[in-house]
Amino acid sequence: MYTILVCDDEKDIVSAIEIYLSAEGYRILSAGTGAEALEILEKEEVHLVLMDIMMPVMDGIAATVKIRRDSNVPILFLTAKSESGDKILGLNIGADDYITKPFDPMELVARVRSHLRRYTTLGSMDKPADVLTNGGIELDDSAKTVTVDGEVVSLTPIEYSMLRLFMQHPGQVFSIKQIYSQVWNETPLGSENAVAVHIRHLREKIEITPSDPRYIKVVWGLGYKMEKGNSI
Repeated sequence: MYTILVCDDEKDIVSAIEIYLSAEGYRILSAGTGAEALEILEKEEVHLVLMDIMMPVMDGIAATVKIRRDSNVPILFLTAKSESGDKILGLNIGADDYITKPFDPMELVARVRSHLRRYTTLGSMDKPADVLTNGGIELDDSAKTVTVDGEVVSLTPIEYSMLRLFMQHPGQVFSIKQIYSQVWNETPLGSENAVAVHIRHLREKIEITPSDPRYIKVVWGLGYKMEKGNSI
């Protein structure tokens, strides 16, 4: 049974989410502030976090920054339509996705299921060894590790899936919609910002100079690709 932490100071929203996700067989924990969420994460094994942005004591942005210091657990922001700037900020600091309130229960369940599947798959050791290399980057898809010039780098599940996609197809150009479809396993609707933010974050971890990348390149008007055989 997977455990999901719902962090929101609006009790009605927490109750509604608990009804929807409990019906799918998930165990639900709840918190009303970011600080409470951190306390729960220290004591419980949590597989996914649904995090509101605007909360008293500690907001979702601050809580996510602290969570990302120690954990790659999937974090999905619960945002209002007026919080578009906070959505981008959240993706920049390590959130995996966001759901806009009021949300469709079916969309909520689908996104939770998708991120849990990706997270647990990345933790699985059942697949045969599959080491991909390109220049100074090595991705071991069996151990789920990535090194750059011999140094281990910590990637979120989304970043890992994105890098694996590029490394499996060096030189191939992927449109933003193709990246979103293959990494998120969902229909790309308004996906441009999410893809761009995660690519920027990935570059910060694998490139010496993220603003002048040697690996993941923009192909203007078409999308992104990974250059073959670069070394840094």
